[in-house]
Amino acid sequence: MKITILGAGAYATALATVLTENKNEVTMWSAFQDEIDYLKKNNESPRLKGIKLENINYETDLKKSMKNKDLLIIATPTGAVDEVTNKMKQYYTNTPICAISKGIEQETCLFVCDIIKNNLNTDKMSVMSGPSFAIDVANKVPVGLTLASNCEETSNIIYKAFSNNHFRLEKTNDIIGTEMCGAIKNVIAIASGILNGMGYPESTTSMLLTESLNDIKGLIKDLNGNGNTAYTFAGIGDLLLTATSAKSRNFSFGNLIGKGASKEEINDYIKTTTIEGLYTLNSIKQILEDKKIQMPIINIIDDIVYSGKNPQTLIDYMIKRP
Repeated sequence: MKITILGAGAYATALATVLTENKNEVTMWSAFQDEIDYLKKNNESPRLKGIKLENINYETDLKKSMKNKDLLIIATPTGAVDEVTNKMKQYYTNTPICAISKGIEQETCLFVCDIIKNNLNTDKMSVMSGPSFAIDVANKVPVGLTLASNCEETSNIIYKAFSNNHFRLEKTNDIIGTEMCGAIKNVIAIASGILNGMGYPESTTSMLLTESLNDIKGLIKDLNGNGNTAYTFAGIGDLLLTATSAKSRNFSFGNLIGKGASKEEINDYIKTTTIEGLYTLNSIKQILEDKKIQMPIINIIDDIVYSGKNPQTLIDYMIKRP
């Protein structure tokens, strides 16, 4: 198949290695010429040092990168999805789309699939989400992800493009639940990092994750999704990975807060690191307010992160909650 990945970050690059391994013809697009020049010259990403890239075409021309393709993969940062898909409008011909960008747009509180559908007017949409660090995917370790779509044709194309003996896809039609899991796990990872920074052990983290999983299940149902999506790769799988690993930027950010790091140290980390959960926190809080849904732990995390409330309030809530 002929496939274009829109975006050239670490995870996009890792997915490109899976697609080329499966004998697909892959093009990677970036709006940044210096990014493309680096990839062409070094045959590796600066974000995935040591992973050699082979049999990949590189493009900055959006029209060329989209022409005569069997699948388009949206892998830009979530904040850039609206801009990129708006630019795609004039060249888009209803090609199946897979979104791997996770999160919720801050201004509109729209999920990534909603943004893409609105801008490109297509039902050939899917979202792929699950517990898999880019370096692990690139190193061909066994991973499992959730593939959510309401279009069987799109789902089958993506399944065929990616599936092999180390990359497993689990199909569902619950796009809402899958996207919410991919977004909210970053917020819970901040809370988990806070506990770790305060010196609490895995037993306390397990309490947080168990309670959070129940909250996520209820939230998905309130948003008219399938609550059982909380138990998939996109749900508990991604939550466990992101909320228990020092590789997670969200966990590391929370760890700084829990340790009582100075404002200067925390701000320096924010300036130099993309912390998805920090931005998603605002959007989820707004969704909860708009939908009149109760999820107190989100307000507690927000108070700790943005208002400087004592992290001990997180423990107090977990112990005393009904």
